[in-house]
Amino acid sequence: MKKPVLYIVIPCYNEEEVLEETTRRITAIIERMVKEDLVSEESRMLPVDDGSRDRTWEIIERLHAANPLVGGVKLAANSGHQNALLAGLFTACEKADIMVSIDADLQDDVEVIPEMVRKYLEGNDVVYGVRKSRATDTWFKRTTALGFYKFMRTLGVKSVYNHADYRLMSRRAVRQLSNYRERNLFLRGLVPLVGYKSDKVYYDRAKRFAGESKYPLKKMLNFAIDGITSFSIQPLRLLFHTGLLFILISFCIFIWVLYKYFTGDVVTGWSSLILSIWFVGGTVLTGLGITGEYIGKMYMEVKDRPRYNIEETLE
Repeated sequence: MKKPVLYIVIPCYNEEEVLEETTRRITAIIERMVKEDLVSEESRMLPVDDGSRDRTWEIIERLHAANPLVGGVKLAANSGHQNALLAGLFTACEKADIMVSIDADLQDDVEVIPEMVRKYLEGNDVVYGVRKSRATDTWFKRTTALGFYKFMRTLGVKSVYNHADYRLMSRRAVRQLSNYRERNLFLRGLVPLVGYKSDKVYYDRAKRFAGESKYPLKKMLNFAIDGITSFSIQPLRLLFHTGLLFILISFCIFIWVLYKYFTGDVVTGWSSLILSIWFVGGTVLTGLGITGEYIGKMYMEVKDRPRYNIEETLE
């Protein structure tokens, strides 16, 4: 059986502090897999510079010149983690049989990559890297992540619990993924839609090797909103049902007002009126916000702008 060509795609944004260590560890993994006849000698790693403001691309160029296993893709501007990941996958797809996507921060365990490759050789087109636990997370992040996954499952979104973007995909799986043209990307929900045979490997997530997280609370919230609005219209339906509930409540209040009027027990007051106005007004504004979020997504989709622009590629 022909040994598969493996490309390890690494999205990078301001990763100058960790990039050399990441390259060292992944080089060792690739060399070991080549020696064990798991992958072809043509296998490479492909860091993707997502418009970094530090020396990330300069380091990639230096590593490429010194290490034949290092390629590189430089995006013309910052396009976001998901787009940078796609840029690397689609570039690698031209030469690789299988692609592993992994972040540069070394939190995901590179030692399970050989296990991913073995599961591919067993006939799986997608192999998900899944965390065994969230012991390294703060209580807040662990709780919100659990709530997010449960909420997405309630909305009918197919996703793998405790899986981020650490996965192996075959060439045909990546080509099939390229048929999904959304600009509002949530790859954790898109990849399961490809539908090919899949499996999982489990690992312990480490602390970040160096540098700062590229996903502060604001970005995490935006990412969650993208995931929800890109895959489900349930929030709009919930809004519709809430409106029906308010109509029912207002009808009940109307009956109560008529009863009080005919019994002569009319009590004038403004507190309940003011509270009702604020409550209904807040609900209306929330509904408009949800609707506006979907309209904004439609606006981004219909413009059909390129997801990213590649400025330079290192072979």
